[in-house]
Amino acid sequence: MDRFKPEAISNVRHLFFTGKGGVGKTSMACATAVALADQGRKVLIVSTDPASNLQDVFGVKLENKPTEVKEVLNLYAANLDPEQAAKDYREKMVGPYRGKLPEAAIKSMEEQLSGACTVEIAAFDEFTKLLTDRDMMAQFDHIIFDTAPTGHTLRLLQLPSAWTDFLATNESGASCLGPLAGLEDKKSLYAKAVEALANNKETLLILVSRPDKSALLEAARAGRELSQIGINNQQMIINGLFERQSHDELAMVFEKKQKGALEEMPSFLHSVPTYYLPLVPFNVTGIEALRDVFKAVNKQELIEVDAHIEELCPLTDLVTDLEVNGQGVMMTMGKGGVGKTTIAAAIALELARRGHKVHLTTTDPADHLSHVLHDKSELIGELNVSRIDPEVEVARYKHHVLEEAGTDLTEEELAYMKEDLESPCTEEIAVFRAFANVVAEAEDSFVIIDTAPTGHTLLLLDAAESFHREVERSSGDLPEPVKALLPKLRDPNNTFVTLVTLPEATPVYEASRLQDDLQRAGITPFAWIINQSLQVSKTTDPILKGRAVSEHRWISKVDKELSSRTALVPWQKEHVVGEQQLKNLLMLSEV
Repeated sequence: MDRFKPEAISNVRHLFFTGKGGVGKTSMACATAVALADQGRKVLIVSTDPASNLQDVFGVKLENKPTEVKEVLNLYAANLDPEQAAKDYREKMVGPYRGKLPEAAIKSMEEQLSGACTVEIAAFDEFTKLLTDRDMMAQFDHIIFDTAPTGHTLRLLQLPSAWTDFLATNESGASCLGPLAGLEDKKSLYAKAVEALANNKETLLILVSRPDKSALLEAARAGRELSQIGINNQQMIINGLFERQSHDELAMVFEKKQKGALEEMPSFLHSVPTYYLPLVPFNVTGIEALRDVFKAVNKQELIEVDAHIEELCPLTDLVTDLEVNGQGVMMTMGKGGVGKTTIAAAIALELARRGHKVHLTTTDPADHLSHVLHDKSELIGELNVSRIDPEVEVARYKHHVLEEAGTDLTEEELAYMKEDLESPCTEEIAVFRAFANVVAEAEDSFVIIDTAPTGHTLLLLDAAESFHREVERSSGDLPEPVKALLPKLRDPNNTFVTLVTLPEATPVYEASRLQDDLQRAGITPFAWIINQSLQVSKTTDPILKGRAVSEHRWISKVDKELSSRTALVPWQKEHVVGEQQLKNLLMLSEV
């Protein structure tokens, strides 16, 4: 496996970086953009991620149009903000009718355009306009897309065909997207976008992964699904490959763990050209750090320093605090790849061990919970484990809506309803209803919810205020659990939102933005958990010690600026799989 060199891809115009959350997509995309610009190439880097931290890495305020990065000649950056795009789209659709139509009609239009589908289609419109703007493209030698985490990326890249199919078959004239007349003229743009993405001579998809089992599985899944929609020109970067500098025990375990994951790499990835970049002993934030990513680290350049150890509460203390009311809903949230599933499972098991009735569930389409629990037959106490499966919930929801409609519908009305249920919004509504039903169970027990990565989590929370209008429009009723959901989420005695992060820049920034969004919705997080910290490991390896030192800034920021209750969980030598490993996680957090 060769080391990745940006000049090796300098002949490709469109570069897409994608992969599981937390693997370093943004760092890789930004470092590549800087390297190509330093070679004299004119480069535009664009984020299509709803939770983008592109401007954090560059330290520049970005908009949805190219902005010059003044510290790097030839480099421009843009951030496609889907929330702002959705606002602009709504006003474009509704604005011309204000003062001309009755207020009730205006309100109805706004309600139709209030769902998450509008955010997605508006963001994709921005993405499509950029990708198909020949004049814009002609200004740059390279367009680099720092895409969202894998699930969102797949949805984003599949939108052209998904929405085109929906528009082609829906003859009713309206949907959750609003009046279809406003979208009809987009079909040719979608076709051009798909054509550009599938052009192997101009487009390269770079799967970014860590030498970690779950990240490699996600990379393989993304690669396969993207290949199925015609995007076959793929490469992979294994980011953060540890090059051991000592005989330190933890360093040898770290190295062995990574090698084991690479040896078990999914078969699909064997056919993908693969490169690596070493683990660096510093935070990849700022221009100079981005340039250093591609430089070899000299052992003599590593500074021997002592990593300061923060004194924070262990995970078991948080469980004790949760016990006070004897029941409630706890949700782990944060950037993908930070360990939400592991933390949720460990807390659920500990509550069950202490004699509480516990329901542990996941709303994550990837269902990482099954992997972490491993053998459910060994689970202790009154612990019920379930999964909200999007496919199952969609089928159940469609059946419910059609059954509620009865047999009095005309053939044309029934056709309209079936067509409307083919909308991509249907999955979000179906999952949301199941989510509300699970939360409603927390009357005399604990419900622990392992949520999906940040973007999906926000969609679920946003559902309480925006999707209920779509539910009412689609099915004519609003179930009691749905009505009661947001008040429950806002009740600090009922809901305990726990933000999980790593002691690194990107996860902390994203969790901070999530906290801001939650607080605007009237939800105050219960605690922050900083996972996989090297600070308490007492490692003597210079690379790992450098990582431990770099953690201090982010641990301190969380503890002193962002959270009123913070727990620190040490880096785990073994993969946390099964009941015993989850118990060990709680015990180690007390060290």
